[in-house]
Amino acid sequence: MHPEPELALALVWAQLSSQGAAGMEATLGWCYVSEELAHGVESILSQLRAHLPHVAWVGGVGAGVLSNGVEYIDEPAMAVMLCNLPTDDFRIFHGRQPLLPASLATAKAGLWQAHTAQVHADGQTHDLPDLIHELAQRTATGYVFGGVCTTHNESLHIALDPHALPHEAQPTAHDDLLELGAGIWHGGLSGVAFGERVRLVSRVTQGCEPVGRRREITACDRNIVYELDGEPALQCLLRDLGVPSKVTTPDWQREALPKVRATLAGVTDAHSDLLTHGRHFGADTRVRHLIGLDPMRQGVALSDVVEQGMQLAYCQRHVQAARQDLVRICAELREEFDPSEHPGSTPRGAIYISCAGRGGPHFGAPNAEMEIIAHALGDEIPLIGLFAGGEIARHHLYGYTGVLTVFGS
Repeated sequence: MHPEPELALALVWAQLSSQGAAGMEATLGWCYVSEELAHGVESILSQLRAHLPHVAWVGGVGAGVLSNGVEYIDEPAMAVMLCNLPTDDFRIFHGRQPLLPASLATAKAGLWQAHTAQVHADGQTHDLPDLIHELAQRTATGYVFGGVCTTHNESLHIALDPHALPHEAQPTAHDDLLELGAGIWHGGLSGVAFGERVRLVSRVTQGCEPVGRRREITACDRNIVYELDGEPALQCLLRDLGVPSKVTTPDWQREALPKVRATLAGVTDAHSDLLTHGRHFGADTRVRHLIGLDPMRQGVALSDVVEQGMQLAYCQRHVQAARQDLVRICAELREEFDPSEHPGSTPRGAIYISCAGRGGPHFGAPNAEMEIIAHALGDEIPLIGLFAGGEIARHHLYGYTGVLTVFGS
């Protein structure tokens, strides 16, 4: 932490050096910077390249950064992590150096194929959900993870491959991608793709508790749900909230609206599981705001387009649900590296992308979110991440979630 970018980097480098960074033959690095240091990103990356000229870099600017057990929001801070993956096991990508389509890489022998990918995005990018979906299709597993970089001015993300050809020799995939400095991007997507030999396990935590049962959307128009399981959607909502469903009475709004404002909706595609692990939302469930009610037609408007056949459950966020769901995904990740179940598999590092609306206060105390993860995974696993303006997992763009990814041998 330091308000001057150069001094913040000097403190980071001192810590890295004390942990043997100079002799580890690092190949890939992550650099996350809080909004208060956004003006110094180009200088920071330039100095990182001077220290470690052969390292590829990814990262970005967000509302805050995080590390083992601590969170830095609304203050100048940066976090850096290094690893020594073989260079054949990853590729840096951006709009002018895109990933090959999975079908093309499979069809032509000798072409490198992305197995999974970490992505950083500009939230102002046109058709961002479609771009994320397209990127996922360029991987063999269809799984990408990451977050939306966000600041009050412009969203910056980092993608630097020191061994790539000059960008002038590369095709331009997205006209809205702009290189502001060597490896500093505005607009579009960028990140790092991993080959099949890289073991990583990723989980999504929504931090929500359903307040009603799962239902199927049986009538809707764009973002307005009119019927659930053949019943009026507004009546279903009021019933789940324990509010008398006779909206013709003059007092219904006084009783209903405070509860409605604290309620969201979890939705998923027709053939995906809305609920897993008992009453927890599945990884494909997207939590969306309720943005309006239509008492005349008994409709409920969501902050996303829906279709008939989708599943929906109304839900609420609170401290207890957030803590329980975060503990759950940490336990699942820990099981994935259990030596009795997966001999020889050891966690080596982790990336956590959390919503800017989460953090310690959402979990009941300063640093509480990261302390839960540290307690569950252990302090010995290096971990950094970003407080983002949107979270990415599989081929979906989420909100108010956390995406925890652990790399292992």
